[in-house]
Amino acid sequence: MTSNPLNPSNGDEEPKDPLAEMLKNLMGGQGMGNIDPAELAKAAGLPDDPNLLAQMFSQVQAMMSAPSEGPVNWQLAHENARRVAASGSDPSVTSQQSREVDEALRLAELWLDQVTGLPATGLIGRAWSRAEWVEETLGTWRRLTEPVANSIANALSAAMTEQMPEEMKSMMGGASSMIQNMGGAIFGMQLGQAIGALSAEVVSSTDIGVPLADLEMALLPANVAKFGEGLSLPENDIRLFLAVREAAHARLFVQVPWLRGHLLSAIEAYARGIHIDTSKIEELARDIDPSNPEGIQEALSQGVFMPQRTPAQEQALEKLETALALVEGWVDELTWGATEKLLPSAAALRETVRRRRATGGPAEHAFSSLVGLELRPRRLREAATLWALLKAERGIEGRDAVWQHPDLLPTAEDLDDPQGFSERRKLAEASDSEVDDALQKLLNGGFDEPADTGSAASDTPAPSAPEESAGSGQVPPAATEEDQSGDGGPDTGGSPKA
Repeated sequence: MTSNPLNPSNGDEEPKDPLAEMLKNLMGGQGMGNIDPAELAKAAGLPDDPNLLAQMFSQVQAMMSAPSEGPVNWQLAHENARRVAASGSDPSVTSQQSREVDEALRLAELWLDQVTGLPATGLIGRAWSRAEWVEETLGTWRRLTEPVANSIANALSAAMTEQMPEEMKSMMGGASSMIQNMGGAIFGMQLGQAIGALSAEVVSSTDIGVPLADLEMALLPANVAKFGEGLSLPENDIRLFLAVREAAHARLFVQVPWLRGHLLSAIEAYARGIHIDTSKIEELARDIDPSNPEGIQEALSQGVFMPQRTPAQEQALEKLETALALVEGWVDELTWGATEKLLPSAAALRETVRRRRATGGPAEHAFSSLVGLELRPRRLREAATLWALLKAERGIEGRDAVWQHPDLLPTAEDLDDPQGFSERRKLAEASDSEVDDALQKLLNGGFDEPADTGSAASDTPAPSAPEESAGSGQVPPAATEEDQSGDGGPDTGGSPKA
């Protein structure tokens, strides 16, 4: 009998590491046993293509046998996202499509100049295929999902190890690293599936309200055409309307440089606070059937590991949803202002986009179930109303000045009562002004009353004061001190006058 380094044996004895052998067979080792590659690919959302399956299993086998760079196999996520993006119709962008997108975005910039004081970005408009969108945005997706992805992958591998019988643990040998790699591979495949599916739904680089690509302004012609199906509206109107939205997003994120980091940090903070329900993972580990990987994939896709949110998580989510709503509401208000008199279909397109952003598509739901994070601006309409009111009260420049600092942004309370925002802001500014004045006065030498009183007592000897007053007929020393200090009036007691 030939010795296997991952499955050592002594003579005719049973293998000492049956788990390693099982995993090896499961993930593409010699003799797939009862594992059907087509079923495993189906569970991962891959097309039933023999060439793709052969390539995938070859890569997975290599990844399973080599140490992973981390709990999540991001290379596998990347490859799976590319495959899913290309599994449907994803033709290369033509020169005509590139020209149409560039012209639409240039015109959108000119229209926006009339409705905002923020300057144009100067970015060149891009036309992307779905595969190009995956390439351009995957780095940001990794940043957004890594905290929860690592938690799930670590919890999954730990639970599978803990659920083994003690006698099997002693025989694991080289299987521990394979278990960790298996957890990372499973989550990487599922995450890649979700991102690849999203590439078929988004119409631009900022369609989900977050700048997934750094300093880019792009539309996806194939998805723009898909968006317009059933609307019975001119294709050029649809492209122009979506171009104005993309240009508005880009202008905001470029001219308000702190905003992108603010949003991404809020998402990361929320994701780091997610705790994995290990009891459900342990239940899955007990019931796992190596010949039916669909069970693991289904559990991940349905988000069965996600517990109820804690109060801290609810607060983080409220902050995130408010920020997303403010961005989307501002873009909605500007897009309407720029297009209402130029595009006859602007009102219909505005309502279509609002409903689409509020509900999300199938791929967005799958992504939120996988990582426990939704990126939908639930309060878009309230935010748009608030921005419209600010424009009416303060003008375009005053409205856009709110973006100067994070502390100036409206809160969830302001979305509840948009009309009261300006009054609350005035009260807060007045209070801040009083504090600033008091602090400045303190830094300039303090308040005069305590200092003058002490000075008069120390500089004017008590015994001599009456003699000077009686002999010269002058005013009492207290009045003399006040006159010398320039504060005037004998009743002031040394206090400064405004």
